[in-house]
Amino acid sequence: MKRIVLVFFISSIIVANVRSQRLELKSPNQKNTVGLWKDLEDQGRWFLRVEHMTAGARTEILPRIDLGLITDKTDFSKGLRWVKSGKVREVRDDYKMLHGKKAHRQNVAKEVTVQFQLPDKSPLNVVIRAYNDGVTFRYVIPEIDGDLTVKEEMTAYTIPDSTRRWLQKFNPANEGYYRSTVASEEQQDWAYPALFQSPDSACFYLLHEADLGRDYCGTKLTNYQNKNEYKLSFPDDWNGRGQGQPEPVISEPWHSPWRVIIIGSLADIVESTLVEDVSEPNKLENTDWIKPGLVSWNYWSNNHGTKDYQIVTEFADLAAQMGWPYTLLDWEWDAMTNGGNLDDALAYIHSKGVKPLIWYNSGGDHTWVAATPKDRMLTHENRVAEFKKLKEKGIAGVKVDFFESEKQDMINYYLDIIEDAAEYEIMVYFHGCLVPRGWQRTYPHLMTYEGVRGAEWYNNRPDFTFEAPEHNTILPFTRNVVGSMDYTPITFTNSQHPHITSYGHELALGVLFESAFQHLADRPDGYQSLPFEAKDFLSDLPVAWDETKLLDGFPGRDVTIARKKEENWYIGGINGEDKSKSQTLSLDFLAADTQYKLTLIADGAHDKKLSTKYLIVDRSDSLDIKMLRRGGFVVSLIPVID
Repeated sequence: MKRIVLVFFISSIIVANVRSQRLELKSPNQKNTVGLWKDLEDQGRWFLRVEHMTAGARTEILPRIDLGLITDKTDFSKGLRWVKSGKVREVRDDYKMLHGKKAHRQNVAKEVTVQFQLPDKSPLNVVIRAYNDGVTFRYVIPEIDGDLTVKEEMTAYTIPDSTRRWLQKFNPANEGYYRSTVASEEQQDWAYPALFQSPDSACFYLLHEADLGRDYCGTKLTNYQNKNEYKLSFPDDWNGRGQGQPEPVISEPWHSPWRVIIIGSLADIVESTLVEDVSEPNKLENTDWIKPGLVSWNYWSNNHGTKDYQIVTEFADLAAQMGWPYTLLDWEWDAMTNGGNLDDALAYIHSKGVKPLIWYNSGGDHTWVAATPKDRMLTHENRVAEFKKLKEKGIAGVKVDFFESEKQDMINYYLDIIEDAAEYEIMVYFHGCLVPRGWQRTYPHLMTYEGVRGAEWYNNRPDFTFEAPEHNTILPFTRNVVGSMDYTPITFTNSQHPHITSYGHELALGVLFESAFQHLADRPDGYQSLPFEAKDFLSDLPVAWDETKLLDGFPGRDVTIARKKEENWYIGGINGEDKSKSQTLSLDFLAADTQYKLTLIADGAHDKKLSTKYLIVDRSDSLDIKMLRRGGFVVSLIPVID
């Protein structure tokens, strides 16, 4: 084997000269390694290889990530000649977030830029980063003569056999179930994010993308050509009812979104902020008006609730009684009757010290939904006129629904709404939409997204009753890792289809699921009939967190997460299985030399009963908890003040 030193990297020729490694980049903690290789037998194609160090052993988790782009003018997928690599540089992130899983974000990576050329001198750069919690890379075309249409992105992840995977079939609303398998027989379109466990069980990794901008489309994963190769693919032509072009058009200067691989233990996955770390920093100068909070929501219990003034006032009263800052006026607010109209409702809501949020159809020919108001978000002129009215009426935020596409035109539409709303200090969230791509860092008034099969599905299909317990234990390891998730949790009564989760399970979802607007979806008597301790817990429940820790769990089985707000800790745990469980919970994450008043609200004698226990504890203590089948619990830990 021949070795020569090249710039700060190791270059080696592999057996029979079939593959040639050109560089190796390690994360600052030395756990993650990404190598750049050239396949001399496959038209000189370039690919990445990713390894992870666990307990002193180095595991190859992704043996091949194919690289390249094909445009209408240039094929950057083959024939690329290495020009040079830059010096390794350190990239440090240190920033604050107004909401999300962690307030103060810090991360560090090693970065290198590799320059390639085609024989005609057309340039393509690949920027590679190795973080302590993952690997990211992106393409850069530094010189473009006019516009280019990207016909295909060749990025493809080869997944070894026997890798366990949690995948969701793609649909434009991202509202499916994650299914677990160790096989790759099913060939499909798959949604982001996608979770994998290495065959030796040494580590997990999550595939996603971040920092998606106006000059690209959202992508998904497909394995049609090779069942073990998950290739990035553009939206289908039929998405958005055929509106918009599936292939993105780019111009100079251009870079792709980051391709993101979060790597490590399940705790590393859940606690990672890598998607936002690599995204563009906050663009807003003044953020004082951005206020996360709990929201009362009438749609779950009555699909036409906002059409009825009396129901609207009941939910305003609920928010006021529970101390929640917001109530949502969902669809049909423009057809409100039974004692009042929109202006009457707004006056009533404000009189209770509650702030209204309001729903809009995204409008346009990209959606089949005719619900009004349909087109007030569709153009800049319409948005400006509407946001001005909302500001005057004291409406704090808008929920915009039914996008049904991730084509480039729709990405621009999302960003147009966000940017216009900021001018009028209107908070925004999306439904019927894509999953987060890091925009909450760039635009902190973007509060949450749906992009999940949430509690609304108790209204839609009977299967959610039986799927929800397991589904709820998978989401903290997948969808909610990459950004806020508007599941609309914590329902105790029944909608069209019943629960089989316990009251303890439902209560825990408020801690387990992170969303800067957390819509508590039950009807007023669902909360008013709770024991005092549970009502008190829901009255004071934060939605923006200073710190997040995975304490225990495995996707599809159970999960326990602790979240910190100022000096207080909140823990939520659920059981997704059809058998009762006992759990011993260590409190060693608590601050030293501090005692806490612990309140445990757990499953009682049956699934609609809660039991409460109070203790004084410190970090040397542990807590024994019993969960019913499909059960759960919450804990609050408040420092004792002498």
